[in-house]
Amino acid sequence: MEKIIEISNLTKNYGKHRGVEDVSFSVNKGEIFGFLGPNGAGKSTTIRSMLGLISFEKGQIEIMGLDVKKEKEKMLQQVGYMPSEAWFYPGMTIKDTLKFCADVRKTDCGAEAEMLCEKLQIDVKRKISELSLGNRKKVSIVCAMQHKPKLFVFDEPTSGLDPLMQNVFFDLIREYVKDGATCMLSTHVLSEIRNHCDRVAIMKEGKLIVTDTVENLLAGQSKRIKMIRDGEKLDFIYKDDLNNLYKELEGHDIQDILIEEPSIEEVFMHYYEKEEK
Repeated sequence: MEKIIEISNLTKNYGKHRGVEDVSFSVNKGEIFGFLGPNGAGKSTTIRSMLGLISFEKGQIEIMGLDVKKEKEKMLQQVGYMPSEAWFYPGMTIKDTLKFCADVRKTDCGAEAEMLCEKLQIDVKRKISELSLGNRKKVSIVCAMQHKPKLFVFDEPTSGLDPLMQNVFFDLIREYVKDGATCMLSTHVLSEIRNHCDRVAIMKEGKLIVTDTVENLLAGQSKRIKMIRDGEKLDFIYKDDLNNLYKELEGHDIQDILIEEPSIEEVFMHYYEKEEK
């Protein structure tokens, strides 16, 4: 399977401040790959290292087979990047901003930009200085998508977007991926991982905890148990063999019991708790 992103032993230090340590993972062509972790986990540092925006002390990164340190400019031509906070010239209109971004890439993006603005309900005549956070986010999305890159890299893209626009955003991603693109989505919104991603890497305190398919993460041994035992309502995560649970329940009055897969929130916390032990 073709690897679009390959990161090996990435280490980036900020002196006293935490960076990332010995991070390794890959992203396959055609995936929507989730990059999960709370603020400060090292997600943005990893992404900025990937795109050659900051230097790193150790490791190797290849994007679409191109070495980030040696072939950054060629690599960036094929990437659409949306940072968590994007800044534009406040006196420019949205239309001029989008054209400016296209001109930097020496690409005519007019038709694609028009389609994106229509779907995201963007009034291109408005000035950047007039925009709310959500509308600035939408302009950012168009800037990242309008040149139809092979790889999308989004850092916390949906913060500030209303639920309707969040749905439009993910519909657009799926359309581009269907046409052959790949997407890396950095987020701390767990439902986005569950609903939209094929695989996920979980970061904590600058280290990679686990990389796996969302399906596998949700299909582990852990189960959520809800029951009424001896008149008492219980709700807990059970991490042992279910046969042992059945033995523990012998002799008790079980009036009701439900056994189901834990939510991705609970799986996420399970991996964090494992690391702390």
